[in-house]
Amino acid sequence: MFEKILIANRGEIACRIIKTARRMGIGTVAVFSDADRDALHVEMADEAIHIGPAPAAQSYLLIDRIIAAAKQSGADAIHPGYGFLSERAAFAEALVANNLVFIGPNAAAIEAMGDKIQSKKVAAAAHVSTVPGHLGVIESEDEAVEIARQIGYPVMIKASAGGGGKGMRIAHSDAETREGFRLSRSEAKSSFGDDRVFIEKFIVNPRHIEIQLLGDKHGNVIYLGERECSIQRRNQKVIEEAPSPLLDAKTRKAMGEQAVALAKAVGYDSAGTVEFVAGQDKSFFFLEMNTRLQVEHPVTELVTGIDLVEQMIRVAAGEPLPIAQKDVKLTGWAIESRIYAEDPYRNFLPSIGRLTRYRPPIEAHREGITVRNDTGVVEGSEISMFYDPMIAKLCTHAATRGEAIEAMSVALDDFVVEGIQHNVPFLSALMAHPRWREGRLSTGFIAEEFPEGFQGVTASSSTLHQLAVVALTMEILRKDRLDRLAGRLAPHAGNWREKWVVSIGGNTVELESPTGIALLPMEVEIVLPGAEAPVTVLSNWMPGDLVWEGAIDDEPLSVQVRPALSGYRLLYRGIDVVARVMTPRIAALYSLMPEKKPADTSKFLLCPMPGLVVSLAVEEGQEVKAGETLAIVEAMKMENVLRADRDLTVERIAVKQGESLAVDAVIMEFA
Repeated sequence: MFEKILIANRGEIACRIIKTARRMGIGTVAVFSDADRDALHVEMADEAIHIGPAPAAQSYLLIDRIIAAAKQSGADAIHPGYGFLSERAAFAEALVANNLVFIGPNAAAIEAMGDKIQSKKVAAAAHVSTVPGHLGVIESEDEAVEIARQIGYPVMIKASAGGGGKGMRIAHSDAETREGFRLSRSEAKSSFGDDRVFIEKFIVNPRHIEIQLLGDKHGNVIYLGERECSIQRRNQKVIEEAPSPLLDAKTRKAMGEQAVALAKAVGYDSAGTVEFVAGQDKSFFFLEMNTRLQVEHPVTELVTGIDLVEQMIRVAAGEPLPIAQKDVKLTGWAIESRIYAEDPYRNFLPSIGRLTRYRPPIEAHREGITVRNDTGVVEGSEISMFYDPMIAKLCTHAATRGEAIEAMSVALDDFVVEGIQHNVPFLSALMAHPRWREGRLSTGFIAEEFPEGFQGVTASSSTLHQLAVVALTMEILRKDRLDRLAGRLAPHAGNWREKWVVSIGGNTVELESPTGIALLPMEVEIVLPGAEAPVTVLSNWMPGDLVWEGAIDDEPLSVQVRPALSGYRLLYRGIDVVARVMTPRIAALYSLMPEKKPADTSKFLLCPMPGLVVSLAVEEGQEVKAGETLAIVEAMKMENVLRADRDLTVERIAVKQGESLAVDAVIMEFA
């Protein structure tokens, strides 16, 4: 076994690998760029070596620097994680040439499967069901349009060396094919250093299901069940689960056996994943093979009990797989939610900055529920514009899918992130969505269910009443503490107010609190609107706590709390409301206050996220039609096209190509 391994990666996956290596008694070496000098993976590793500036192309993607770091540290082997160099055959070959072990598949398998064009040819030869498409390299927009017409719209334009949703576009017309071809090539070049793209038929209403494989250097290959990854946005996975609610045992076996046949055809000898696009009728077609560890590997680990990172290390050291196919058992259900640094209220645009607060739910296994959080950040960490926006991967495991979903909902309620925008509210909304809970999924789920983007969740009257009760308990406790301040004039401690009015989410809720004790643990009876009997509320919440945890009539409840002007901001299951607790007299006066209207920004194109101006598509004085491109801004390796929302004339352009912009910076002004 290895004495020391170097992790050629950063963030969450580097931390994940370090944990397993530490448990196995193997020393670890981290590498870091200028931007990651104070990162968590650097702190966790036994050693850390600086490899260059912040841009990945000048640090994490430089093979020579990774090898030099390994030699400097005396590492025996290198684990690439996912992304960066993980699917570069040249990297695996370079390690072998320098007497270092690559913890991953052999270079030949990477070469055959890592290239999406070549992998489809190999899959077809191995009698694996494949999607119709053009597998040759496409050289021009005209050629792309001609091929798309031959295949038939809609089509998918994909980077040959791509992954993680980068360099992928769906096209429904010639115009979209031309634009998609340009953008896919550009993104592929910047993300992978390879601008080759290909085109294949886009399956309407498809599901994305993948098979996890494990192979060793002795010819053994097994599959560890499937993962459903259909909940995607912009071709980027958002929620994954294992097993899939679609598959039955027969289909699972057929997919698994095809995946194994493909792996054996290329002599695969590590952890890898074969991805399929599946129809609602359980038909399936080979999509691609990822010759690396997948982001979503934890859900497979939770349902199988197999540590995939450990098996990758053992296989790389020459050990045979410890289990056969007949030994693989799937137990329970696991769900993974990807916590991203992005603003769901602004069309999920990237958000960067410092995590002023980062309090994930406690990892534990109790009462049949497992909560796991794979992360690469701590409170105070910086979310950089140079890398992927993932903050963490929150996972839950339970006996059934319904129980795993409910556990995830509770865990998301407890997940505190401040300092940047994040997608926790959106994930909470997804967990409560009826179609998700019923398992009626497709890769178009988010686009279909949130066609106007995410605007938050509108609370039902019963939920508003619950949140109003939470706000009232906090206000009672706050007032009681103020009343007991020494020297306060006219204290009214002991004068328990019975009637209250809570302004919340544009509604007014009248409550009564006939009895109670404003002490910890707090216990109070509150009468809801229209109710004859009061509910009993218990809580240990104290002013300053970020999460109100308690129970209303023995029903557990967790609500995130933030200070707001004259009230409390409450966040719960995708709901984001401000609650103000008042006496009836103050409430009557408050209703007379005029509403402040937001400033009119319709004459400006504002930068929706921090980023770099890649190009400006218009000039001052130019007339533009609705839908035409105004500018392209790049953030976190993705190019975002900003389009005109109406016919207009460009009066002034306030930025230059190549300029870095803050969020809401003025890009141009319209007449």
